[in-house]
Amino acid sequence: MAGWVLGLAPRAFGFARGRWCCAALALLLWRQYRVEVSRETVRRWLRQADIVWRRPRPVLARADPDREAILGRLRALLRDLPDDETAVFQDEADLSLNPEVGCAWMARGRQAELPTPGDNEKCYLAGSLHWRTGALFETVGPKRDGALFVRHLDELRRRLRRYRVIHVLCDSAKFHKQGAVVQFLKEHGGRVVLHYLPRYAPECNPVERVWWRMREAITRNHRCQSLRELVDQVLAWLTERKSFRVQGSVYEPQQAA
Repeated sequence: MAGWVLGLAPRAFGFARGRWCCAALALLLWRQYRVEVSRETVRRWLRQADIVWRRPRPVLARADPDREAILGRLRALLRDLPDDETAVFQDEADLSLNPEVGCAWMARGRQAELPTPGDNEKCYLAGSLHWRTGALFETVGPKRDGALFVRHLDELRRRLRRYRVIHVLCDSAKFHKQGAVVQFLKEHGGRVVLHYLPRYAPECNPVERVWWRMREAITRNHRCQSLRELVDQVLAWLTERKSFRVQGSVYEPQQAA
């Protein structure tokens, strides 16, 4: 039975289910071996086999065939970065008035309640993590689109004016390559240069770790009454930290500022 739960999906046995439940396992035991047991017996056997009920960790099934070649170029860029050039890791995160549900302390046998607003307002945060210093630069907008990306690039251009070239390492979303973005890059003549990370590889972008920490600290189970209140809390949390450790095992340690 443990082999079924850990290695096979219910559909392999003809069940129209995406995950196992104790009732389905009890039924399968009867079908396969004529062993009649209750759901609670199945549950007890699973626990005895050290099989627990937990949320799985989502992983991307696809991989970029050019992953290693792309990472090789990015590692070389970061390793040989001149003093008058800099690099940032860029990404967007959504902020929702409807809170993300996370684990919390509560009395045994009494499930705590998390009030939700009903109408889910959203906005988006474009952020760039400085490779050398760990400083985070952020821009808030109503949509995750080219307009937000251009505003963010312009913010980087103004705030990092001491550098001759700003290398922006970002994902290959369509709006990072089209329309106003292309025009912005032409207008600023090589001052801002985009480099695209491998596809299907969020672990290659260290700013993803910042978003994870932000969600754990602020957006999960939040009780904000307005989107403005939530945005203010997020920006205050980011400002308070001043800088973040650039984490990412796929790259060499960051250089000194």
